[in-house]
Amino acid sequence: MNPLLPYEAVIQTRRQETAETFTLTLAFRDPLRQQEYRFIPGQFNMVGIPGVGEAPFSLSSEPWRRGSFDHTIRVAGAVTSALAYLKEGEVVGVRGPYGRPWPLEEGRGRDLLIAAGGLGLAPLRPVLEATLKERGSYGEVTVLYGGRAPQALLFGEDRERWERSGSIQILLTVDRPEGEWPHHIGVVTELVPRVRFRPEETVALLCGPEVMIRFTALELLKRRVSPDRIFVSLERHMRCAVGQCGHCLLGAIFVC
Repeated sequence: MNPLLPYEAVIQTRRQETAETFTLTLAFRDPLRQQEYRFIPGQFNMVGIPGVGEAPFSLSSEPWRRGSFDHTIRVAGAVTSALAYLKEGEVVGVRGPYGRPWPLEEGRGRDLLIAAGGLGLAPLRPVLEATLKERGSYGEVTVLYGGRAPQALLFGEDRERWERSGSIQILLTVDRPEGEWPHHIGVVTELVPRVRFRPEETVALLCGPEVMIRFTALELLKRRVSPDRIFVSLERHMRCAVGQCGHCLLGAIFVC
């Protein structure tokens, strides 16, 4: 298959998550393509509109779902603004999946510490769904999640369901609380000291604003989590998504 060739995908549903964020459920127009499509938590697609452009979006749906897949998108530029105006039944171009997945195999038998900021919970949602499905394969699972305000936090129903399972601990924080806010006030980094975990047996997965990733990683290093067990996800300036154009080069690393 040509990795640069997009396939037509139809918008099945559109769900507004927050004032700036929405989720598109897509399915390839070609039934065979949809049937063969697979992704691993942490991978992304390139989604585009002819005449507008394309951009990378992490997959936010359950990895075992076969009939469709989700992208949770925040309006932030030309492509995302155009996607926000599309309705059910309209068509976009999709190519992928690309990127390295989250290291769930390395996390088996260990504690998982998941830290997300804002939209950063979307690429980690497949991880939490996969972890819950195979809960006995992991130790303690803790989620640290923060945003600007309570109404900016994603997946409220999912978070309630994860907590109701009794096997995932979720700590929330916001910068600007409104009304009665029973959780922490501040940045995600400040939640790390409030969590009990075994640093020598912990795998940490971080996604969100780069400043959040940086300082959360530093806090985990202070808690003696091994550097080779701290994993981050970036989506910086991707264009080809297959390491050919060099647009996403960060030092000696292709972010895609």
